[in-house]
Amino acid sequence: MLRPVRRERELVQAEPDGQPSGNSEDTAGQGLADVPWRWVVGAAVVAAGMLYATSWRYGYHRDELYFRMLPLRWGYVDQPFLTPLLTKVSIALFGDTVFGLRAFGPMILAGGIVIAALTTRELGGTARAQAYAAWGYGFASLPLLSAHYLVTGTVDFTLWAAALLAVTRALLRDPRWWLAAGAMSGVAADNKLLVAILVIALLVGLLALGPRPVLRSRQLWAGVLIAVVLGSPTLIYQATHHFPQVTMARALNHNNGSDVRAQVIPYQVLLVGPPLFVVAVIGFVALLRRPAWRPVRGLALAYLVALVINFGAGGQIYYAFGLLAYLVAAGWAAARRPRWLPRWLPAVAIALNGVVSAFIALPVVPASDAGAQAALNSTIGDQVGWPTYVASLRSVYAGLSPAEKARAVVYAGNYGEAGAVQRYGRDLPPIYSAQNELYFEGPPPADRSVVLVWTESFSYTTTRFVDCRRAATLDNGLGIDNEEQGAVIAVCHLPTGGWPALWPRLQHYD
Repeated sequence: MLRPVRRERELVQAEPDGQPSGNSEDTAGQGLADVPWRWVVGAAVVAAGMLYATSWRYGYHRDELYFRMLPLRWGYVDQPFLTPLLTKVSIALFGDTVFGLRAFGPMILAGGIVIAALTTRELGGTARAQAYAAWGYGFASLPLLSAHYLVTGTVDFTLWAAALLAVTRALLRDPRWWLAAGAMSGVAADNKLLVAILVIALLVGLLALGPRPVLRSRQLWAGVLIAVVLGSPTLIYQATHHFPQVTMARALNHNNGSDVRAQVIPYQVLLVGPPLFVVAVIGFVALLRRPAWRPVRGLALAYLVALVINFGAGGQIYYAFGLLAYLVAAGWAAARRPRWLPRWLPAVAIALNGVVSAFIALPVVPASDAGAQAALNSTIGDQVGWPTYVASLRSVYAGLSPAEKARAVVYAGNYGEAGAVQRYGRDLPPIYSAQNELYFEGPPPADRSVVLVWTESFSYTTTRFVDCRRAATLDNGLGIDNEEQGAVIAVCHLPTGGWPALWPRLQHYD
């Protein structure tokens, strides 16, 4: 296996045949190897091409349906404004289709691939190491998965990577790069407030392992100011709306915390794949041990801090991924190949990891055969069945009397269902949901007293509405389990007090 180099050596340039050179290294702070652009751009083109070729398959992810229906605002109770804004821009530029909405994802991943290579180069990695970093990142499981659709993670991972590249350059070469780090962090704050985990983790790493004088740097504090300015729309929204992100974090912890705490450690291997996790371990050890990397060794501790925060906060298993990806980039820069290890082994490991990652992350088989994928990757289930489910809702609506139709409204239990009705049920009554931001789009008009409820729990529905009857049971016809499979369309009526009394009881965050 690859192992960290224990002594510093001079940079080995690209070999005469133009192929990336071996895994030698230069000392940090001296000359850097040329970027093997044909290998790096090749990785970006192949990864983006594969994503575009599969992006139209299956259907929208539930989060995409949610972002698509959100009105443009400076913030929402469950996230900042950037990804919903990008959704609107993507639809305007490329069309209101699954492919059109996802057009930015492959471009963002391509940027992340370039940044991965440049991070390895910044740490003294050779041309070969940079090529490995580019292809490894581009075909790791979580980057592929997040770039297949347009969600907050799609943007977040590349912004974290850019911020960490700037931090590395600021610590090793030029403190003016703190300005770029601040800019990336500020933009990241407008996408997802998880960047606070990165900031806290870096601060702990610098305080514990140094270099502490950096914390007095004028350039660093100028970068902080830039971050605050660029992130001000989100900070102002939070301050003027009673910090709804705190409420969301508590709700996620309550709903997901126990599962996340059980999974977050073993899933660190699966987020990148076993071969790349070995490289991450090499990077972690090298960051702590190599004298030339002493200024950036705090980033190794930062990963552990982010994991601890992730473990305590619950939420999602990938909150520390940005720092894990950084360790992989460092590992490629630090690793060397023992003489007995075949020269082709790292490339083969990356290729095999990419094949497995593609099967897990992407719709590479027909939806009718995607059951095995859905068992490994829950987001597959979140992309199937929406038109079929809405068609069942339409059939129930068609069975109402004219008087009932005139007073009808659709209520969905979650934002994915609400977004599906808005996308595929334009001929249906108005759609409402009380989940997260959609709660503030209600309540429905008082005269809408016949309610078509899309619910996963009929018994719960009967505690909120009256005179309910089961009208349809949903089936996507693919045998793929998701939240909506087996759900019920119920026809109900408003209880005494109408919507003003009922609506606050329906509100939920998750």
